[in-house]
Amino acid sequence: MALWQGARMSNSIGYPVLRTADPVLALRVARQLVAVGDVQYAEVSVDIELHTVPEVLRIREALPDAWFRKEDVEDWTRDPSDPTGLHVGVHAPELSSDPGFLSSHLPLWASMLDQPPDSIEEDFTAVVGPNIGEILWSSLVWPDVPDREIHREANSARVSLLLNSHSLELDEHSGDHTVLVHVRGANRDGSELRHASWLAEQVGQSVIGPPQE
Repeated sequence: MALWQGARMSNSIGYPVLRTADPVLALRVARQLVAVGDVQYAEVSVDIELHTVPEVLRIREALPDAWFRKEDVEDWTRDPSDPTGLHVGVHAPELSSDPGFLSSHLPLWASMLDQPPDSIEEDFTAVVGPNIGEILWSSLVWPDVPDREIHREANSARVSLLLNSHSLELDEHSGDHTVLVHVRGANRDGSELRHASWLAEQVGQSVIGPPQE
């Protein structure tokens, strides 16, 4: 589960608009969607799940400002004192490189949160490899489109690029990548699909599947 899953607004709903085996294409379309909105206060966060020691060490070197954590609720219950620091997160320079230590705590997640747009997306996409990962652009503002009965939206305006996964839960591995556009989903009156479809149209795409929350 991505680090920011719990922080997602409960009324945010994401619609897939592209699925492709080409991560470069997926990133390009995601960035085009981001540009449809007001990006003055935009931030980007990345998250990746790692199942092997070599992958942990590779990502630690490739993303020296990342934070590594363990998402194992049973482990937290067994030892709430968190002697490893992996419950709250360990900065890459402080993460042990000992294979025995790392292998006993796999899988690990590595994240970088609230970064400036265009600061990490390309590097992250290039190093994610076969691992499940996500790039999330947040704090966007979707524009007002009066003739389509679409209203300005800030609280739920986001774009997700799921790498090697189809699900926002990041719990199922796939061989391709999915771009989702997020809109306000509180009304459940069809306005969500209309809004997502309009956003997708602006970048030459269309809604291709059911929404995710």
